[in-house]
Amino acid sequence: MTAVKDLVEYIVKALADEPDAVELSEIEGETSLVLELRVASEDMGRMIGRGGRTINAMRSLARVLGAKMGKKVTLEIV
Repeated sequence: MTAVKDLVEYIVKALADEPDAVELSEIEGETSLVLELRVASEDMGRMIGRGGRTINAMRSLARVLGAKMGKKVTLEIV
């Protein structure tokens, strides 16, 4: 299931001012995958985006890729 994690990590690091501070952990179940995203506090607003547009777009991409692999994907910012 690393394809979903790799995609989200690539997008987040491209958007972040401090890409070295990006941490993405995955908790995998039988039919689900939870991705927990940690970024520097300065990058938090950029990851969420105006009105949550950026994070919702990343969640949509992760969900679509996960669905192709038969998993329900959830992306959370911690």
